[in-house]
Amino acid sequence: MFCSFKKVAHARWVALYRHVETASLCRGGCGNTGPGSSFRKFSTSGKRRNVAMSAWVIDTYGKNDILRFTKDAAFPMINYPNEVIVKVHAASVNPIDINMRWGYGSATLNVKRDPLRIKEADSEFPLILGRDVSGVVMECGLNVSYFKPGDEVWAAIPPWKQGSLAEFVLLSGNEVSQKPKTLSHTQAAAIPYVAATTWSALVNSGGLNKDNCTGKRVLIIGASGGVGTFAIQLLKAWGANVTGTCSQNAETLVRGLGADHVVDYTAGPVDSQLRALERFDVILDNVGGDTEKWALSLLKPWSGAKYVTLVTPFLLNTDRLGVPNGMLQNGITIGKKALKNLCKGVHYRWGFFAPSGPVLDEVSELVDAGKIRPVIEQQFTFSQVPDALEKVEWGHARGKTVVTIAGVHQ
Repeated sequence: MFCSFKKVAHARWVALYRHVETASLCRGGCGNTGPGSSFRKFSTSGKRRNVAMSAWVIDTYGKNDILRFTKDAAFPMINYPNEVIVKVHAASVNPIDINMRWGYGSATLNVKRDPLRIKEADSEFPLILGRDVSGVVMECGLNVSYFKPGDEVWAAIPPWKQGSLAEFVLLSGNEVSQKPKTLSHTQAAAIPYVAATTWSALVNSGGLNKDNCTGKRVLIIGASGGVGTFAIQLLKAWGANVTGTCSQNAETLVRGLGADHVVDYTAGPVDSQLRALERFDVILDNVGGDTEKWALSLLKPWSGAKYVTLVTPFLLNTDRLGVPNGMLQNGITIGKKALKNLCKGVHYRWGFFAPSGPVLDEVSELVDAGKIRPVIEQQFTFSQVPDALEKVEWGHARGKTVVTIAGVHQ
């Protein structure tokens, strides 16, 4: 299994840095696409642009009623040799989709979509939401050697790209991973976004990994949502001692995922309950707000302990001040907070959603080993996408909200 992972990782980096002179599509080297194939074969000519697909789109930012179903959404086209087109079998809805529907982060995301500002204003519309996908590879770019048409894959989709609430989605090969063999597409769609976010927060920002996590005391504030339920399982697989906060009606779920201690925030001031426990090595904050005022005092001082929050003003600042001034304000904010807390012997960090195929490779191994399972609260059909977003917008999640797409006709 380790050798297989090394081969995939090597192929990813070779493909990433390999120089090519053309962005033409792979044909003979990407698997069987001949007359006997069950996969659709598309022309790279201008006629290809007329191909359409079904999708849920938004044409402006706002409330849930702006969602529009269409059968005429633009079919994704491979423009670079490391890209793949995936037929979507299942997707899921996350809080980031609600925020994007409202326009949160649009200033920064539009810079990423159009860094040279060549396109007209509002060129991101019609915009397709959805950051999780599980499906089947349909087409490969010239440089994609580690996937072929017919492969079952999963991925977390970067927020500046078109999403998965559609029949097809275009991804970079380095964002895609082989789907766990033990999961259906519906189950698999519940994991990529929360896996990528949790991994980024705990590993990249928190400094944890499978080799140093044994015995570490980790507190998860907001343990019953998508990120929280995944984080519990990942940390327990790595041998950590996990404490989670949640409401009383989620306690059974959180304990069932392996949490060593559960604190009910409805039973009294949560900070007082947590101060009665031994201090922590790492805190993952999924709630934000006033938690910063007391959470850092729960860390072990002068021991390298870290507080990582996923609720940051990063995109809010760039939306409000513009990208240059917003980035400057972000630097000032994180700098001041980091220095203030460093003087107290603890580290203050921000965590972010960071899509990564190699990360999902490792998560897939943990899933197939039975150490991580999807936590699905509710499942919707493709025709119920507005209901799925409305459900997530209400909050108080107990796992993930999943949407089945392939095989459903509008």
